[in-house]
Amino acid sequence: MANYYTPFSLRVSEDLLAKIKVIAVRNKRSANKEIEYALEQYVKAFEERHEEIMIDGDAL
Repeated sequence: MANYYTPFSLRVSEDLLAKIKVIAVRNKRSANKEIEYALEQYVKAFEERHEEIMIDGDAL
């Protein structure tokens, strides 16, 4: 995986973001890294149920 991170704007409710921040503190991560981790887990679970997603011939 490349070290370059594409900037991405995400709109979420204030309540959801507040809860993510609490979880992030408990996991010793920033809110951004907590969201990134949650998305990685979501993709991993999807791939386990279906098949590995290929991007430009390479697996994620």
